[in-house]
Amino acid sequence: MSDGNQITLHLIETSDVHGCFFPYDFISGKPKAGSLARVTTYIKQLRKESDNNVVLLDNGDILQGQPVCYYSNYVRSTAPNIAASVINYMGYDAETVGNHDIETGHAVYDKWAGEVNCPMLGANTINTTTNRPYFKPYTIIDRSGVRIAVIGMLTPAIPNWLEERLWQGLYFDDIVKSAAYWTNYVKEHEHPDMIVGLFHSGWEGGIKTDKYVEDEAQMVAEKVPGFDIVFFGHDHKPHNSVVKGAGGNDVLCLDPANNAIRVAQADVKLQKDENGKYEIVSKAGKLVDVIDFEVDPDYMSHFSSDIDSVKTWVNRKIGVFSHAISTRDSYFGNSAFNDFIMNMQMKITGADITFNAPLSLDATIDSGAVTVADMFKLYKYENGIYVMRLTGEEIQKYLEMSYDQWCNTMKSPDDHLLLFATDTRNDSQRMGFKNLFFNFDAAAGIDYVVDVTKPDGQKVKILRMTNGKLFDKHKYYKVAVNSYRGNGGGELLTKGAGIPKDSLQKRIIWRSQYDQRHYLMKEIESEGYCNPQPNHNWKFIPEKWTNAAAKRDRQLLFGINEK
Repeated sequence: MSDGNQITLHLIETSDVHGCFFPYDFISGKPKAGSLARVTTYIKQLRKESDNNVVLLDNGDILQGQPVCYYSNYVRSTAPNIAASVINYMGYDAETVGNHDIETGHAVYDKWAGEVNCPMLGANTINTTTNRPYFKPYTIIDRSGVRIAVIGMLTPAIPNWLEERLWQGLYFDDIVKSAAYWTNYVKEHEHPDMIVGLFHSGWEGGIKTDKYVEDEAQMVAEKVPGFDIVFFGHDHKPHNSVVKGAGGNDVLCLDPANNAIRVAQADVKLQKDENGKYEIVSKAGKLVDVIDFEVDPDYMSHFSSDIDSVKTWVNRKIGVFSHAISTRDSYFGNSAFNDFIMNMQMKITGADITFNAPLSLDATIDSGAVTVADMFKLYKYENGIYVMRLTGEEIQKYLEMSYDQWCNTMKSPDDHLLLFATDTRNDSQRMGFKNLFFNFDAAAGIDYVVDVTKPDGQKVKILRMTNGKLFDKHKYYKVAVNSYRGNGGGELLTKGAGIPKDSLQKRIIWRSQYDQRHYLMKEIESEGYCNPQPNHNWKFIPEKWTNAAAKRDRQLLFGINEK
């Protein structure tokens, strides 16, 4: 909105959309909350009300999460990527790259970056050949005469999760260092009226090494002078705050969290001075929930053929399950769901031992026909499979770290079995747990007990190999893991097992050509009829305490009607 020399701009951020383009969950086959189909309704309304004084930004992690992404990335890969088509249809002004976008591989994200009509930003993603940013470091957006500099960044922790072939020819600079350079650059060369950060990096915490820090949004806002607004994401936590910047100004910091449930909005009022320069008079942030907005019919009509194509693909039957399996069981002991994946991994690879954690807090595959869509419940992301050489002692220490993050140390029978936290209920990567639930790895191929009355580091007792042979702490075993874990994700191999990060690649003796879901799908198609059962190879003890505690905690996590 404009009034003479005064103007109000609305800057909108989406982040971590993870393929939630439509109000339909292609995995469950049910209606979906949020989605860009509702965000579109809000953006059209806001543009109309504000004389088009809207700046629309996306903060990455858009290429993975729903089957529509996989279909576009790998099945119908020669057509324009639907993530690009959506960005273009909605008229985004800038886009950054997220870690899950990089995970798709160069062929996918390079093509996608070339198809979007807006600038693709990544100031700290550096081309090793030119030593310059691989994507544009920043863009200048002009809105009613106001010059807005948007500087984009990506978390530098990429090497901790992804194998190098996915980001070959790139390296990732520290965000604080890059932000300091590029704010000075745009001030000197572009003379903007406003500087905005668009960072695919969380507020604080995450992985910290001597080479990088995963989540640096707060540090940039507080330590790097020049930013007026910092939009961020990656950590899936809704956030709205104002911090004091290094230059003494207030920095508005916003994160809409994930899955297009809400958008982050900065309303900025500016005044033109006598020299024609705009200065910020006020700025305010809010998180706008789009759940109750109507779906935009024109948007849905535009993408109707894409939706129909994906539905046809995901509904293809690949096998039959004799009974339902659920990730809910995975947190309390042996789980047919988790063990099915691990047993398949051992069959595919011939490994001695395998690790796996549930990637969705609450996913169920029903009895009866199993479809392609169910494979996304079974395995959410496009991880590969590795076989690694680990000693028995490293396996022990790996599991100790997993269960230390997973389990409470019970002092009485009334304590929680699981390690909860009061401030993570709105964190979709923790959902009430103290730690990330997708790092709660159990094992197959060995028999063991987890004594939750013991202190951290002493809970796991490995009894034997499941085949009856002796488990030897000094022997090397072939261990199957997903590529996220094998590259250091979750730090179970590094901090847990004690293997230096730069030694992980030497431990890998086999890599799958395709993603894990591809192999699981082929195995189910080959078997036709599957009867998944828990392995019963491990349990929490003492059972007099843990059985009752598990029942209480299960009700706390999943509701009083949970059986």
